Amino acid sequence: MTTKTCGEALMHLLEGYGVTTVFGIPGEHTLELYRGIEGSNVRHVTPRNEQGAGFMADGYGRASGRPGVCTIITGPGVTNAATPIGQAYADSIPMLVISSANDTPSLGKGWGRLHETTDLCAITAPITAFSAMVHQPSEVPELIAQAFTIFGSRRPRPVHIAIPIDVMEMPATGDWNVCTVPDRPVPGVAAIAAAADMLAQAARPILMVGGGAQGAGDCITELAELLNAAVISSNAGKGVVSDNNCLSLTGGVISPAVQEYLGTADVILAIGTEIAEADSFIYDLPVNGKMIRIDIDPARFNDAFPANVGVQGDAGPAVEMLLAELRVRGVNGANKTTLDDLTRVRAQQTADFTPVENQHCRLLSLIRDVLPDDAIIMGDIAQLVYTGTQVMPAYLPRTWFYPAGFGTLGCALPDAIGAKIALPEKDVIALVGDGGFMFTVQELATAVEEELTIPIILWNNNSYAMIRDGMTKRDIPQIGVNPRNPDFLKLADAFGCPGILIQSASAFDDAIRDALTRKGPTIIMVMEDDPWLVA
Repeated sequence: MTTKTCGEALMHLLEGYGVTTVFGIPGEHTLELYRGIEGSNVRHVTPRNEQGAGFMADGYGRASGRPGVCTIITGPGVTNAATPIGQAYADSIPMLVISSANDTPSLGKGWGRLHETTDLCAITAPITAFSAMVHQPSEVPELIAQAFTIFGSRRPRPVHIAIPIDVMEMPATGDWNVCTVPDRPVPGVAAIAAAADMLAQAARPILMVGGGAQGAGDCITELAELLNAAVISSNAGKGVVSDNNCLSLTGGVISPAVQEYLGTADVILAIGTEIAEADSFIYDLPVNGKMIRIDIDPARFNDAFPANVGVQGDAGPAVEMLLAELRVRGVNGANKTTLDDLTRVRAQQTADFTPVENQHCRLLSLIRDVLPDDAIIMGDIAQLVYTGTQVMPAYLPRTWFYPAGFGTLGCALPDAIGAKIALPEKDVIALVGDGGFMFTVQELATAVEEELTIPIILWNNNSYAMIRDGMTKRDIPQIGVNPRNPDFLKLADAFGCPGILIQSASAFDDAIRDALTRKGPTIIMVMEDDPWLVA
């Protein structure tokens, strides 16, 4: 039996853990990994920048819940990928980053090796669950097992494993077997009882749900209905409770009307959410009631919103246990929340919209009418998406993505590529602004090459509009916020995909329907303030 190199054996080990796709750009320092890809059933997808590789792995992980994997070179490969690694860290996305490193004798020496950094792991340590340098092939199976343990049993976050080029070429020795991943923790009964006591006595409870609750939608919906409590989601929590449910205020914590309503709660049950400033755009979110927090990460219990009761564990089992305790107590919240309250909140949300936000609402409504409930919408950092997080209905978890935490311009297109590769049977669209689109526009080449059906809705206001508006409010001259754009339709043609300028609602409907049936991406451009969008 032929002995495999370390790099080759690693790819076969990842295949054993269920990895089917890796995103990466081959380099002189990663050739042994590609020998392993050739001999496995792992699919390789080539982005046009290592940042694209990281975002594609991030999108794969967001959409599927399985770890996205990227392979990159040392030095500039790692620094290019640092931004999507940081985004995945901020949003608790499982991602495995395999990089090369300079040869072992030169590590930390500053000898001027190609792609050299004197401490590669120091670059990624603050934005990963852990970052490790391999010193000999026998270390690899343990590090991979540790990574998949984090992905499967703890708060999922990226892991970076760096392998020096000389180690990558060494023979793989010993047994490289897939290890069993432990289950996620189950809460203690005392904490559940304390939470149930507090909710049973609450006059006006409100539920807040985040990305950590994505697998617990059914039982959270049941809990909300038992308590007759409104549900407010973070961006990552949209769809955990369907927006078809009359108790859902969707991702509306950005809305002043929802913030005011949140301030009336005497007990807030926060499930799998950081209650982050990036969801609300304000630092002083009005939390006036007692706080119960269910989270797999114990660090959440004493942060900016300290818990009166902290319940450590996976959201699903925790909520099921809490439901059982409340039923024992005979809890019935029929008189605690009225639908009239929520109707008034929604009406105030609508009344507060600016003229441009009303344009966003019209376009988002057209998009929602076309897409099936399980379609995946990847949003960029763009004003259209800011509005969408509070008005775009989401009916299932893992269908609306807006990475507000790290706030990374340019993420939507490569994230959508990763999502479409992870779940090819689902419709996937990208919502982008003209400014952010230019950050990663080169990844159109990958979408075309892979023949990925991805409508790209391009909201064009010829500006970094959010920053422009901030300058205007502060009486600062508009410097650097109105860059000259390319002709996006000609750019689409150059990449080999259709580009369409929309000038009516019917044309938009036709364009997105056609784009969902053709192989390859389609740019569908909408100009802000176009007469067809203005009431």
